[in-house]
Amino acid sequence: MSWNNILVEKDGHTAVLTVNRPQVLNALNAETLLEIDKAVDELAADPAVRVIIITGAGEKAFVAGADIAFMSKLTPLEARDFARLGQRVLGKIENLPKPVIAAVNGYALGGGCELAMACDIRVASEKAKFGQPEVNLGLIAGFGGTQRLTRLVNPGIAKEILFTGDMIDAETARRIGLVNHVVPAEELMAFCKSLASRIASRGPVAVRLTKEAVNEGLEMDLEKALAHEADLFGLVFATSDREEGISAFLAKRQPQFQGK
Repeated sequence: MSWNNILVEKDGHTAVLTVNRPQVLNALNAETLLEIDKAVDELAADPAVRVIIITGAGEKAFVAGADIAFMSKLTPLEARDFARLGQRVLGKIENLPKPVIAAVNGYALGGGCELAMACDIRVASEKAKFGQPEVNLGLIAGFGGTQRLTRLVNPGIAKEILFTGDMIDAETARRIGLVNHVVPAEELMAFCKSLASRIASRGPVAVRLTKEAVNEGLEMDLEKALAHEADLFGLVFATSDREEGISAFLAKRQPQFQGK
């Protein structure tokens, strides 16, 4: 499928989805969100794709935020619909049954920070900057920033970021737990692809069920979450990947997982 605002490339078991609007620092408008939505559906349905990397085109920005020019024309009801669209698309990424890595190559502000937070793992270039600057415009975060940031980092730190609209650098983001790794800019994609390759080499069903156990368990009390984990643990014993993984381990060879 051809896209106006994104690029999708596949390499082995890894797909790279690039927000491709560098002329506006990859800002998100409704059309771009809808293209991401459709692309994620296609990648979810492709059995060859086991891990997805999301990044931004150019050297300056991952995604610098929602498109302010687009938002300036919205009525209150249209603004609510736009927020709900962003929340739906980012929620789909968060709950996608495949791991998603954010390769943050520059500004990840507003909707860009929210997009990164919807991914499972965040890797930042040393040049990356993060923030939720909506209050500088008299707005609030609308794509999940008030909720995901407070779940990822200390709520007090999250509130400071949300209340001030200040940017933080990549190392600060790593220190507070917003990102997993900080790497030199020229090594970012190679690092993310290596990480994706390692994940893709593991049992695909096991990885999918692990993501389900973590995401759904976070919304449960511990007793229910443990019961859910046990159910998924039992379920994975019905897969051929489990048979292959254990056989390979006992035979001291590399497993050849089929995702079944």
